[in-house]
Amino acid sequence: MNQVITFGEVLMRISPLGNKKFVQSNAVEFYFGGTEVNVGISIANFGGDVKHISCISDDFIGDTAISYLNKFSVDTSSIVRSQRPLGVYFLEVGAVMRPSSISYNRSHSSFSEILPAMVNWEKALENGKWFHWTGITPALNKGSQQTLLAALKLARKKGMTVSADPTYRSGLWKYGENPKEVLAELMQYSTIFIGGVNEINELLETEYSFSNEDFIKASKHLINEYPTIEKVFDKIRTSINSSWHKMKARMWNGMEFKETEELDITHIVDRIGTGDAFAAGVIHGLQNFDDYKAMEFGNAACAIKHTYAGDVNYANEQDVMGILQGNTTGRFNR
Repeated sequence: MNQVITFGEVLMRISPLGNKKFVQSNAVEFYFGGTEVNVGISIANFGGDVKHISCISDDFIGDTAISYLNKFSVDTSSIVRSQRPLGVYFLEVGAVMRPSSISYNRSHSSFSEILPAMVNWEKALENGKWFHWTGITPALNKGSQQTLLAALKLARKKGMTVSADPTYRSGLWKYGENPKEVLAELMQYSTIFIGGVNEINELLETEYSFSNEDFIKASKHLINEYPTIEKVFDKIRTSINSSWHKMKARMWNGMEFKETEELDITHIVDRIGTGDAFAAGVIHGLQNFDDYKAMEFGNAACAIKHTYAGDVNYANEQDVMGILQGNTTGRFNR
């Protein structure tokens, strides 16, 4: 009964090699990812027991995606298959003052076909201790929103911890539902909030600033509005340019505010999935450490993800602990 359950779309990412634009290159590389699966694989790399639930194409691409998840010991037994293709996105990786660019091809993907009746949630959650969801999944289509809602209702009935990362991306909500109303309903079944002032402002229609004082006020307001929420964890990114960022994190756990030291990331290899790495670090941390160390672990996990190409954080617990212990010089391990 210790499984972390993640639910969301698995995507294939296609990029030109290096920092090239597509017009510069006829050679590409691919990775598998997707917000929730990135979280799941990262937790598995930390030593956690993880199951990912999705709807994946019933072809050799889908088989390859499932094989990729299995490589990290992620349980794929509750994944359902579809005759539609796997979702794809195309990424041009920026550098220095040139930003990265993304184009999605997921409107008619296999995951867009998912419906509540396709997933046996009672069986899927039978070993579950923790359920993680993000605002990406309910934004995609009515079926994924309803399937997620069914999962959350059962997860809370079973007493599972539910973490929410209600990322709001206006460009995804195209099926006629009101995003605030949908997210508000899902938040009623959540206990840990992984997000910042932006997300709270979207949910509550408020205008809190990014100061620590307003973060505390926003967190208290959120908990007052959604009493099931116990703790709020936020990452703060300072972008010098596309290749150089600084990361720190802060939290309100209902009793006290704390924040981490800032980590300097001077040569970014890949920014995709870094927020997912933070969420995974916090989730793993809350299951193994106190709140402050969980936040520190999440921030260090986010930072080290910037050094790996692809959507997934390949760091293990020891790698992240090394960052927390001040080992940031990149010297050889011998």
